[in-house]
Amino acid sequence: MNYRFVDEALAEYISAGLYYERREPGLGDAFMDEVEAGIIVISNGPEVWPVFDGDVRRYLIHRFPYGILYTIEGDVTVIWAVMDLRRQPGYWKHRRG
Repeated sequence: MNYRFVDEALAEYISAGLYYERREPGLGDAFMDEVEAGIIVISNGPEVWPVFDGDVRRYLIHRFPYGILYTIEGDVTVIWAVMDLRRQPGYWKHRRG
Protein backbone atom coordinates (compact mmCIF):
# COMPACT_ATOMS: atom_id res chain seq x y z
CA MET A 1 0.00 0.00 0.00
CA ASN A 2 1.22 3.50 -0.82
CA TYR A 3 1.25 6.32 1.71
CA ARG A 4 1.48 10.06 1.81
CA PHE A 5 1.82 12.69 4.52
CA VAL A 6 -0.37 15.77 4.63
CA ASP A 7 1.94 18.80 4.73
CA GLU A 8 1.45 19.52 8.44
CA ALA A 9 2.14 15.89 9.40
CA LEU A 10 5.36 15.85 7.39
CA ALA A 11 6.43 19.12 9.02
CA GLU A 12 5.80 17.81 12.55
CA TYR A 13 7.62 14.55 11.73
CA ILE A 14 10.69 16.48 10.58
CA SER A 15 10.43 18.92 13.50
CA ALA A 16 10.28 16.11 16.05
CA GLY A 17 13.29 14.42 14.45
CA LEU A 18 15.26 17.66 14.67
CA TYR A 19 14.16 18.16 18.29
CA TYR A 20 15.42 14.71 19.30
CA GLU A 21 18.64 15.18 17.34
CA ARG A 22 19.34 18.41 19.26
CA ARG A 23 18.76 16.58 22.53
CA GLU A 24 21.23 13.84 21.69
CA PRO A 25 23.13 13.13 18.47
CA GLY A 26 21.67 10.07 16.78
CA LEU A 27 18.37 10.23 18.68
CA GLY A 28 16.67 12.10 15.84
CA ASP A 29 17.68 9.38 13.41
CA ALA A 30 16.38 6.76 15.84
CA PHE A 31 13.05 8.60 16.03
CA MET A 32 12.77 8.83 12.26
CA ASP A 33 13.68 5.14 11.91
CA GLU A 34 10.89 4.24 14.36
CA VAL A 35 8.34 6.30 12.43
CA GLU A 36 9.45 4.79 9.12
CA ALA A 37 9.24 1.28 10.59
CA GLY A 38 5.73 2.12 11.82
CA ILE A 39 4.71 3.26 8.35
CA ILE A 40 5.91 -0.04 6.90
CA VAL A 41 3.94 -1.99 9.51
CA ILE A 42 0.84 0.12 8.82
CA SER A 43 1.24 -0.35 5.06
CA ASN A 44 1.33 -4.12 5.48
CA GLY A 45 -1.97 -4.19 7.38
CA PRO A 46 -3.61 -0.78 7.70
CA GLU A 47 -6.89 -2.10 9.08
CA VAL A 48 -5.18 -3.90 11.97
CA TRP A 49 -4.63 -0.78 14.09
CA PRO A 50 -7.46 0.57 16.24
CA VAL A 51 -9.79 3.36 15.25
CA PHE A 52 -8.89 6.50 17.16
CA ASP A 53 -11.42 9.06 15.96
CA GLY A 54 -14.07 8.50 13.28
CA ASP A 55 -12.21 6.74 10.47
CA VAL A 56 -8.78 7.80 11.73
CA ARG A 57 -6.60 5.00 13.05
CA ARG A 58 -3.61 5.23 15.36
CA TYR A 59 -0.36 3.32 15.44
CA LEU A 60 1.77 3.85 18.54
CA ILE A 61 5.53 4.31 18.13
CA HIS A 62 7.41 1.98 20.46
CA ARG A 63 10.37 3.95 21.74
CA PHE A 64 8.94 7.48 21.70
CA PRO A 65 5.68 9.01 22.99
CA TYR A 66 4.25 9.45 19.49
CA GLY A 67 1.50 7.98 17.40
CA ILE A 68 0.89 7.94 13.66
CA LEU A 69 -2.67 9.01 12.84
CA TYR A 70 -3.87 7.88 9.44
CA THR A 71 -6.82 7.01 7.26
CA ILE A 72 -7.16 4.47 4.50
CA GLU A 73 -8.26 6.08 1.25
CA GLY A 74 -8.47 3.50 -1.51
CA ASP A 75 -4.98 2.07 -1.89
CA VAL A 76 -3.30 5.01 -0.11
CA THR A 77 -2.62 5.47 3.59
CA VAL A 78 -2.94 9.18 4.37
CA ILE A 79 -0.92 10.25 7.41
CA TRP A 80 -2.66 13.13 9.16
CA ALA A 81 -0.35 13.49 12.15
CA VAL A 82 2.83 12.24 13.73
CA MET A 83 1.36 13.12 17.07
CA ASP A 84 3.19 13.82 20.29
CA LEU A 85 0.92 11.96 22.72
CA ARG A 86 1.50 14.66 25.34
CA ARG A 87 -0.29 17.29 23.21
CA GLN A 88 -3.98 18.06 23.15
CA PRO A 89 -5.50 15.06 21.37
CA GLY A 90 -7.62 16.96 18.84
CA TYR A 91 -5.08 19.53 17.64
CA TRP A 92 -4.76 17.87 14.21
CA LYS A 93 -8.48 17.67 13.32
CA HIS A 94 -8.53 20.93 11.34
CA ARG A 95 -6.23 19.25 8.80
CA ARG A 96 -9.08 17.12 7.52
CA GLY A 97 -11.06 20.20 6.52
